[in-house]
Amino acid sequence: MGLVIQVRPRGVQLKRDIRAHLASLGFTRDDSGGLLLPGSGKQVVRQLHEPQRMSVISRQSELIVKRLPKLQHHFANGCDVDVAKISPCLERIYSDTWQADLFKLASLSWSVPVSSGFGRRLRFLVWDKHNDKLIGLVAIGDPVFNLAVRDKFLGWSGTDRKERLVNLMDAYVLGAVPPYNMLLGGKLVASLLRTTEIYEEFARTYGNLPGIISKQAKSARLLAVTTSSSMGRSSVYNRLRVHGTHYLKSVGFSAGWGHFHVPDDLFTSMRAHLREIGHEYADYHAFGQGSNWRIRTIRAAMTDLGFRGDMLKHGIQREVFVSLLADNSIELLSTGIGSPDLSSLKSVAEVGGIARERWVVPRAASRPDYQRWTRDNWQTLVHENLSRADTLLSPASAHPSYQAVLG
Repeated sequence: MGLVIQVRPRGVQLKRDIRAHLASLGFTRDDSGGLLLPGSGKQVVRQLHEPQRMSVISRQSELIVKRLPKLQHHFANGCDVDVAKISPCLERIYSDTWQADLFKLASLSWSVPVSSGFGRRLRFLVWDKHNDKLIGLVAIGDPVFNLAVRDKFLGWSGTDRKERLVNLMDAYVLGAVPPYNMLLGGKLVASLLRTTEIYEEFARTYGNLPGIISKQAKSARLLAVTTSSSMGRSSVYNRLRVHGTHYLKSVGFSAGWGHFHVPDDLFTSMRAHLREIGHEYADYHAFGQGSNWRIRTIRAAMTDLGFRGDMLKHGIQREVFVSLLADNSIELLSTGIGSPDLSSLKSVAEVGGIARERWVVPRAASRPDYQRWTRDNWQTLVHENLSRADTLLSPASAHPSYQAVLG
């Protein structure tokens, strides 16, 4: 009797859907079965993120319809901004508040969808106290465990990282909204990572909590914050210095791994497939069970479906930056011994004032176009994106070249 192979209809269709989706993004494959980018440059990055971005906007459709009319007055017109009097301040965001809704709405205009972060998280609105309008957003959360350029910069071994990663956070949302982004407001917002308020808010919230996995008291101190540019090399984060101090320092580029190109609907189908075959990763996602659960789940599904190569290596390299909050952060992170030297750490008001004079005021003088921006422009942009989200993606299996991807 010949060998009998069980064919699961869900797996067959899922494999077709994955091929079709990757082909629709423009990916082809190399000789080993891995992914090849459809080109280079920022436009390619935007193209690859577009389906995910439209999916996020579609999921937020109810929020847009219900909350935007009530919250849009928090966005500035260009004429509302008195450049010489811009005065940034931070407001901590908590779940299920109008501030949380405003945060979500503000992020919808960005060309790359905003992550929700994981683990420990602190989110802030950046306000202009002069006119009570929104300048931008800051959100920091638990960093990824494996990041080679970061670990090399800090001189970490695997043991060092395991013991001291608790003292790091990652800025997974960081930027300005119109019209402040037209005034190099992104540099101003990024500068606020290295401030007394961020350091102290972390200490109040997480300084004395035990580790989720180890259950041991960590006495965590926020010694560094990482962030990365979604568009490759960053012109906003580069040369970010205040009074000679690096507020963000480039430490290299990521290796181009991740899961942004696997949208939520495909990921849900992958979980269903793994559940069908009894794989533990289908529902193995509680915090403390590993920060890379989504990556491991995708890889497990792809392996079972017979894909060659690693489909998580998308090839988009991000420039990685580190902000050191203490003058001796590297020493403390390298040895685990000593107390933070915070003598050069400034307040949000101080840093904001310096950033305003260094970047914002000169940009306003050279490029006064920001004055023509109105909040109606922003509202129109969001509604146009919402309309596009309903029509952009055709059924993936209809794509004519999907069989050429990952065959």
